Amino acid sequence: MKRFLIALLACTLIFGYCDVQAQSKSKSSSKSSKKKKSSKKNKKGTKQEETLQLTTLPYNSNDCIFAIPLNVDQTYGPTTAPEGAGRIMEVMADKRHPNLPEFEHNVVWYKFTVPYNGKLDIAVTQLNLADDYDMLVYKYTDVYFSNHIQCNKVLPVAVNMSSIDSSLLVKKKKKNEVATTGDAKADQKARMEAAKQRRAEEAQEAAMGTIGMYHEAQDVMLTKASTNRHIRSIDVRKGETYYIMLDNVTPKGSGHSIKVSIFVDAFEVPVSFYDPKIRKPVEVNLQILEKNTNNRVIVNNERFRGGRIKFVPGFNYTLYAKKDGYFAILYDFNADRFKEDTLLRMRMNRAERGTVYPITKIYFEDEYKLMSESDSTLMNYVMMFKNHPDVAFTVKGWVKTYGVDPEHDQLVSLERAKSVKEFFVKNGIPEDQIKTSGMTLTDIKRAATAAFDTKKTDVDFVSIQLIITAVGAKENP
Repeated sequence: MKRFLIALLACTLIFGYCDVQAQSKSKSSSKSSKKKKSSKKNKKGTKQEETLQLTTLPYNSNDCIFAIPLNVDQTYGPTTAPEGAGRIMEVMADKRHPNLPEFEHNVVWYKFTVPYNGKLDIAVTQLNLADDYDMLVYKYTDVYFSNHIQCNKVLPVAVNMSSIDSSLLVKKKKKNEVATTGDAKADQKARMEAAKQRRAEEAQEAAMGTIGMYHEAQDVMLTKASTNRHIRSIDVRKGETYYIMLDNVTPKGSGHSIKVSIFVDAFEVPVSFYDPKIRKPVEVNLQILEKNTNNRVIVNNERFRGGRIKFVPGFNYTLYAKKDGYFAILYDFNADRFKEDTLLRMRMNRAERGTVYPITKIYFEDEYKLMSESDSTLMNYVMMFKNHPDVAFTVKGWVKTYGVDPEHDQLVSLERAKSVKEFFVKNGIPEDQIKTSGMTLTDIKRAATAAFDTKKTDVDFVSIQLIITAVGAKENP
């Protein structure tokens, strides 16, 4: 009996221990599952936060003396939220100047220099429409500028302190319904017109921003009594420097983006780069300099996918575009070309071994002597290869033939190639970068067959081919 009781007690202890272990395992597994779920949520939340990359405002940019330089026509931000009034309280209202803010709240200062005469536009786009941003614009005077602002000896040339009604700014996404008439063509045209109008409105909203200064606005100044969003532009002149004080009155608010531009009757031109082989636009590393304003950079985009760019009439520009596997483009032009051209579409030529560039509109006298009428066409290729001394190529000549005298055709085609090579060398391409060749007997037979085809014309006759034979043959200097 005693042994039976001992055995029973032992079994009870063993089963109890197993049950406790099972419970602890289930609890630990439930905790781990909860941790996994929470980690998934955290990861998801982190991804959502990381979708918007913010530019961190420098810690001292809330003082005028450390104002952030802006590039005209280029957006700065979106930024983190401005915090505090800085070490110095530059702007304070007094009885003499009631239209200044009472004091600074959460401030950031910006500055820029005017590149050419026009009207000043400033677009400030808030990340949170509930924030209350104020904007003051000052014209720089002298080295004591910051001190004079403190004493209100220098007053703003523009004031926008509107108390924005955020409910008016919330965009309600609704489908634009177009009344149908039953006529398919008319309905399609109406839908296209509606879409065009929407794009125009969106472009204008992007140009104006949430608040700021715009050349089509009517208000000269906005105080807290107003709920309008924009004040009228002021006239500015080349070389003048201006400061912008942007103050977020809302505590613990959000950031913004800001863009300064000078409005003139400019050309807003669509610019794109395309690959003729795939017949599609390509993304390029693009830089455009404005030569009339000491080579001011108006575009500096490593991943330019196409878009509208502003060019000032009469101004000269330099465009440089590059992409791996393609010839770089270096192009100088005057904006007045857009009086007739409505767009700037640049061809990106592949720099790959075996790529062939057929050239038409090349003219010869005495069968193989290059004429000056061919210079403009060939100079495009001179610039193309001049920027890539690592690319070797062959100039191959062609002639129109019926196959009567193959030896003569081979000789003339080779002499044509030598004549073009001479032009390239004369204009700066190293001689050892270029080889020459003429037509083969097979080429002559095919050309003769084509010549008897009355359906074909000679309008696009290719008299010269440029054939890439090696890439990386030389190191760039």
